[in-house]
Amino acid sequence: MRRLTAENRLHPAELILPLFVREGTSEPLPIQSMPGVVQHSIDSLRRAVTDAATAGLGGVMLFGVPERRDATGTGAIDPDGILNIGTRAVVEEVGDALVVQTDLCLDEFTDHGHCGVLDASGRVDNDATLLRYRDMALAQAEAGSQLLGLSGMMDGQVAAVREVLDAAGHIDTAILAYAAKYASAFYGPFREAVDSQLSGDRRSYQQHPANRREGLREATLDLAEGADVLMVKPAMSYLDVLSDVAAISDVPVWAYQVSGEYAMIEAAAAHGWIDRGRAIEESLIGIKRAGADAILTYWALEIANSLR
Repeated sequence: MRRLTAENRLHPAELILPLFVREGTSEPLPIQSMPGVVQHSIDSLRRAVTDAATAGLGGVMLFGVPERRDATGTGAIDPDGILNIGTRAVVEEVGDALVVQTDLCLDEFTDHGHCGVLDASGRVDNDATLLRYRDMALAQAEAGSQLLGLSGMMDGQVAAVREVLDAAGHIDTAILAYAAKYASAFYGPFREAVDSQLSGDRRSYQQHPANRREGLREATLDLAEGADVLMVKPAMSYLDVLSDVAAISDVPVWAYQVSGEYAMIEAAAAHGWIDRGRAIEESLIGIKRAGADAILTYWALEIANSLR
């Protein structure tokens, strides 16, 4: 009776698995703060996406971890940069079975760890960053990415990327706008995962956790610029914002269950303080109940296999 009357339920096709691919490694490397998650080699990445496709996941989101970084993130636009190499490998392996998605942001590729280009005073230069994002968009689309995850939170990023994609003939490459992305403490483990070089914080371009209406405003702007999907990030602490965005959006709305959310449940479960399986399922159902059409989660493969 409980199953029959459930108002929300999970499905593998609504789950997206974030994956990290590291340059210069021949084997997967464990991420200490995220038990069970690794930085992949190209070979292990191929195996991981094959498993994801077999499990019926909706997609994978790829993040690159380069060996070398510079002030403007040159590796992000290099066709032979690790993220673009990884994208081609994944498209070749499973491009017809799930949606191959790529993170479009400079933070993994810059030696200062910020999501954009810095000006002479050390501040992120929004408009100069948009030029780099346009180049990244072309590189990722040409590598075969089917959906670009614009996570940098620069003003005008959706319009800038849509314009350059259309001009180059990539009219079928979709845009996932990280529309409401907050300056959160829950990103900590992710920074280990991508070997972030960040010093300081990103509060000048990510949103204030106290602001609910601002999240809706940012989402509305991205809709007007041509976003195909809207993202709210993190998920757990921003379910109200997720609900607000879902209520007004005429495109799909997704949520990212971020590294800190994953790490907290894994750590508590490892100490025997909570029931791991029930906590994972409840956390995901809560995100779905708040209005998410799909969820990025590091448990995507595990949950999909359990659902099957």
